[in-house]
Amino acid sequence: MDNDTGPIRRFARWAITPPQSYAVYLLALLVVAGSSFYAGSLAPKKPTGLGPPPVSAPRN
Repeated sequence: MDNDTGPIRRFARWAITPPQSYAVYLLALLVVAGSSFYAGSLAPKKPTGLGPPPVSAPRN
């Protein structure tokens, strides 16, 4: 029963050995940087249906 490891545990054991750990770290770094860049490049949503400003709003 001790040798019955799942695929996640086998992958984790494989990923923490020195040659693979560098590649896994760089891959994770690229994924985080890429997703951060993608999230930052999204256009903000414009508010819709707010209506006219209130009467007490200052006019320029």
